[in-house]
Amino acid sequence: MDNKILEIFIPGPAGRLEAKYFKSKKSTSPIALVLQPHPQYGGTMNNKVVVETFHTFMENDFSVCRVNFRGVGKSDGEFDNGQGELADAAAALDWLERENFDNSQCWVSGFSFGSLIAMQLLMRRPEINRFIAISPQPNVYDFSFLSPCPSSGLMVHGKKDELVPFEFIKDLDNKLSAQKGINVEFETIPGANHFFSKSESELTKCIYKYIKKETALY
Repeated sequence: MDNKILEIFIPGPAGRLEAKYFKSKKSTSPIALVLQPHPQYGGTMNNKVVVETFHTFMENDFSVCRVNFRGVGKSDGEFDNGQGELADAAAALDWLERENFDNSQCWVSGFSFGSLIAMQLLMRRPEINRFIAISPQPNVYDFSFLSPCPSSGLMVHGKKDELVPFEFIKDLDNKLSAQKGINVEFETIPGANHFFSKSESELTKCIYKYIKKETALY
């Protein structure tokens, strides 16, 4: 399957963005954008969790794209504290939608810092109807903008996340579960740390199961 993954460059607000792209043969396939962890802590689109998530979408017949934010890898520009990265994500989604204008569903996913950008993008783009946020950090970033959260989705975190105390996840869960009309599922992976080291297969199974369930509705 890997030989069908294309290396592409997407026009972004700070220059070109390096990306990897897989196009499903089915014209009405769902689309997904997968976002990288923090660039200043070594995050790239080739992070293991990002790649695994990308492949899980591929296996479920999505047209899927993962992208290096500005200043990462071969992407032009430099780190912009989240504002520019959100603009990059929006440009990547624009590109993905143009390539797949008759898609049946639009998903966004991100890991760690990428999950924050994914959720901010979700708030601005009404066409996004599902999300997967992996290792969100509500203790570092303020997620109160998710009121109301416009779409159902999945939040996955490790029980042994060394960067995020569990009560912050619990608090976010309580806030989102009180919202009507949507269903945000929280999945805890026992034994997993923030980076899912040695727990990648459990993470992948969890994501796969959620994608299968939510695409069966369409």
